[in-house]
Amino acid sequence: MNLTTRHLAPGLAALIATAVLSAADTPEVIRTVSADLQQVNGPLNTMFKRCVGAGRANEGLRADWQRQLTVVRRECGFEYIRFHGLFCDDMGVYREVGGKPEYNWHYIDELFDFLHGIGMKPFVELGFMPTGLASGSQTIFWWKGNITPPKDYAKWEAFIAAFVRHCTERYGADEVRSWYFEVWNEPNLDGFWMGNPQKKPWAEWAPGGRAEYFKLYASTARAVKSIDPAYRVGGPATAGCGWVPEFIEFCNTSHVPVDFVSTHTYGVDVGYLDETGTAGTALSLNPNSIFGEVREMRQIIAKSPSPKLELHFTEWSSSYTPSDPFHDSYHSAAYILDKLKNCGDAAQSMSYWTFTDIFEEGGPRWQAFHGGFGLINYQDIKKSAYRAYQFLNRLGATELKSSDSSSWICTDSSGGVQALIWDFTNTFPGKDTINQIFYRRDLPAKPKGVIALNLSHLPAGKYAMETYKVGYRVNDPYATYRDLGAPAQLTKDQVSKIKAENNGAPVDVRTVEIGPDGKFTHQFDLRENDAVLITFTPQKLR
Repeated sequence: MNLTTRHLAPGLAALIATAVLSAADTPEVIRTVSADLQQVNGPLNTMFKRCVGAGRANEGLRADWQRQLTVVRRECGFEYIRFHGLFCDDMGVYREVGGKPEYNWHYIDELFDFLHGIGMKPFVELGFMPTGLASGSQTIFWWKGNITPPKDYAKWEAFIAAFVRHCTERYGADEVRSWYFEVWNEPNLDGFWMGNPQKKPWAEWAPGGRAEYFKLYASTARAVKSIDPAYRVGGPATAGCGWVPEFIEFCNTSHVPVDFVSTHTYGVDVGYLDETGTAGTALSLNPNSIFGEVREMRQIIAKSPSPKLELHFTEWSSSYTPSDPFHDSYHSAAYILDKLKNCGDAAQSMSYWTFTDIFEEGGPRWQAFHGGFGLINYQDIKKSAYRAYQFLNRLGATELKSSDSSSWICTDSSGGVQALIWDFTNTFPGKDTINQIFYRRDLPAKPKGVIALNLSHLPAGKYAMETYKVGYRVNDPYATYRDLGAPAQLTKDQVSKIKAENNGAPVDVRTVEIGPDGKFTHQFDLRENDAVLITFTPQKLR
């Protein structure tokens, strides 16, 4: 094997000592990651990029939202997008004139046409209730999504059928058959579903609210299927994996169509939906958080009368508040990779909540970095979490068998190889300190030792090897932001500085020559919660 340094990214010379060790260095290897190109695990399961979330439909009409999603689609590869509020009043979809319903699809067409234009599909969340159809006045969020059942189920069913028929006429049945229609959002929380006419406390209300939701689901599913029986419809879209066994049982015993189960999970033990971050959240100390629930839901489905139902987690993240600095912290990249890897093939999609900080459940945000859900902040600054998905999207289509559970080793059709390796270390604050305090601090990463990447049966020849990294103060824009004094508003120069210092460029680019034995060994240092992507691209002879 021969190594020839070709290029080092500007400002990263100090990292080379930790990214690549010279032949003269002989530190102890702490962890070995090995793969044989002749030992194939199978096609890479890309459920991680099947879907991503966004706040609400009307935000999707904004130029900045569309600009960001275009970049996210290109660099992270997400296929579907799910959002709330498709039928809220700000989308102008429904009114009654003299008691007669009128429908208007102009804004939905604009949004769906944009998605279609960038190669994405909607994961259609059917909700909330148009005011003209609502049985009550209860709303949620700054943008006042109505959360009450329909005043007339026949009119609701006709409305849903008209919407699905319109989509079919505009995009074609073959296209719409590839979509998903999900009924409502988190109906097991009384903040999202007021199927509770007696205004009982939640613990007493839940069974009644569940029954009303099942009524809504049955009506909606019938409407969708009335246009095309092959269209996919599902639910219950619950928070915290609620109602799943009951939902499957209801559909089975009542002969209601269902094609998939959807639910949500977040990795916190303390807190609740906290739009301002004043109450605080704390990450779960359970090492099986997130993926433990994903696996449990798959087992529940497998033991149910409908064992082959698809499973979609249509929301997941470390925290369910849009004011949690863990979302901005470098720790989030390794966290995402650990949770997704350990889900295995239990779910057909894991929809990260959300792709952007343009998210206004509590109204417009007042800080550039406010702990928002997004992979990107308002100023198009790509957070550390973004790099996790960007790295995943660079993996080839074929997964190799790997000796290491915190890695993916893949190959592509052009003969390239990609090795994504990370350390996930529990540096959580515990229940006595909330995220809103702990993750605003400077939290240096401790060394985890030397990693040895061993590849075998590589075809002989020259390869361009590029090393990408995310971790503490490497593609860590939140650290740069803190260094600037954490201003609420950023100047153009400050935005440029943050982007320039966290631009995702490789930390090392070099040429490697593989000999006839087909073996390659590379050593590098890894710190707590680092993620490293190493790519090998065959160099063609000129």
